[in-house]
Amino acid sequence: MDRIYKILVAGPFNSGKTTFISSISDIDVVSTERDTGVGKKKCGTTVAMDFGRIALKGGNVMHLYGTPGLKRFDFMWEVLSGGILGYVLLIDGTRPSTHEKARSVLESFEGKLEVPVVVGITRSDRRNCMGPAKAREKLGRSDLEIIPCDARRVQDVKAVLVALLDKVKEQEGTVRRVV
Repeated sequence: MDRIYKILVAGPFNSGKTTFISSISDIDVVSTERDTGVGKKKCGTTVAMDFGRIALKGGNVMHLYGTPGLKRFDFMWEVLSGGILGYVLLIDGTRPSTHEKARSVLESFEGKLEVPVVVGITRSDRRNCMGPAKAREKLGRSDLEIIPCDARRVQDVKAVLVALLDKVKEQEGTVRRVV
């Protein structure tokens, strides 16, 4: 049977969500980027969502939905999170000023979603990027699976998504054993 895996990609503004989805999607990413005048390097931001698709073995498909990173578009999180199997939280490992926002994203979803999460530390190719232990400390969670990730590299993105799918399958197996 063909299955659609709906995965959310969340994180603070400019953490690499659009790049993450674009680097692995089989289709041109459906993006709602708009110029906001926020940030010196980035002239646009996602205002509703990004959408990408990946064909998997056996006829299965993964749909990736990227959330907006700016606070004023947070209402989209609830819209996009319906029916997800899990989510990826991306944090920029080189910008400590965004780590509190990443923590609030995590806390927001924890109160509403009973799905697995994997954290990807973007910009992991840079010398000043924090490691997984520091990220766990910043996020206030010692139990998180955290994977360094260059969002431009397909292999890095794939590693994060495979880790999340493993958690989804583990959770589904636990649910089946309990029932």
